[in-house]
Amino acid sequence: MNTLSAAFSGRSVFLTGHTGFKGSWLVIWLDRLGATVTGYALPPPTEPSNFAAGGIDRLLTCHHEADIRDAPHLGNALRQAEPDVVFHLAAQSLVRRGYQNPRETFEINVIGTLNLLEAVRTIGKPCVVVVVTSDKCYDGSPGPEGYRESDPMGGHDPYSASKGAVELLTAAYRRSFFPPDRVARHGVKLASVRAGNVIGGGDWAEDRIIPDAVRSLVAGQPVRLRNPHAVRPWQHVLEPLGGYLRLAARMLDSDDPTWCDAWNFGPLPSDEVPVGRLVDLFISTWGEGSWIDASAPSEPLEAPSLRLSIEKAAARLGWRPRWRLADTIGRTVEWYRRFYRGNGAEARQLCLADLAAYERAGQNGSDRGTAA
Repeated sequence: MNTLSAAFSGRSVFLTGHTGFKGSWLVIWLDRLGATVTGYALPPPTEPSNFAAGGIDRLLTCHHEADIRDAPHLGNALRQAEPDVVFHLAAQSLVRRGYQNPRETFEINVIGTLNLLEAVRTIGKPCVVVVVTSDKCYDGSPGPEGYRESDPMGGHDPYSASKGAVELLTAAYRRSFFPPDRVARHGVKLASVRAGNVIGGGDWAEDRIIPDAVRSLVAGQPVRLRNPHAVRPWQHVLEPLGGYLRLAARMLDSDDPTWCDAWNFGPLPSDEVPVGRLVDLFISTWGEGSWIDASAPSEPLEAPSLRLSIEKAAARLGWRPRWRLADTIGRTVEWYRRFYRGNGAEARQLCLADLAAYERAGQNGSDRGTAA
């Protein structure tokens, strides 16, 4: 916490996608670290939303409600913010929506990122840029150790392919316009980050397993699982956000070109479990409920297994997961229970309580486990 506070206190941060699940949590953390945050995003994508329920707009220096595809508006907003750090989270982030609206998915994810990088290039202000993609950006199946950052980009569905394309686009800009070994000339330090499946309080997106489970359990209905046997790298939302912040802090502090690269942030291998097992644990912690197998051959194809190697982040950044899956599920269940019991009035306080616990886990040496 002290290291991150020293890095971000008084810094200007430009955050795209701040009205979404991960973005709203990141605003809270950045505010706690003393940063001034400018947000750029569409209105909250769900009702309720963590952004609205938590009053996140009150933590912002400036709130731009706009489309990442609007290049002139984006460029003006970035110029006004004069950022020291840019976190790019704005995206179409749902696999099934990618099947339904492939053009929109590619336009938002690829052209939106292009617009951001062009704005950074055109403005010419030295800054750190962290582009957030996904564990689904990789081509083919993971090896025994999981996907490594050097594995090929790809994706068999529109969403995954768009994220692979974003990685290629980011690498092209890094090589062409922001070469890490010439940062003294151009001043821009550019990295990309790939996270696993994040869960935690404040997520109400459609077709996402924990929000679907919460809606069903609150309504007293069985949870319908489309892919109960699919294995995913589950982690609390604070885990990858902590990795993004730690990476950006290192980039702010040093011109070492090796920080300007791609990075995986995922759980320990033992916390990569099938969807059915995750929901079993969630229901057990919730105290009641059931699930049914709603898989069907007509459902859009999704990868049967995803796994990330976090060896690089562990070895170079000293980053490791702090919470095991049971901790993550316990925190998430408690967040939603308290939210619904209190009619949403405590949303930001619930996030701050989890953040404080996460920080204590780091102080107590809970960055633990093997990275293989």
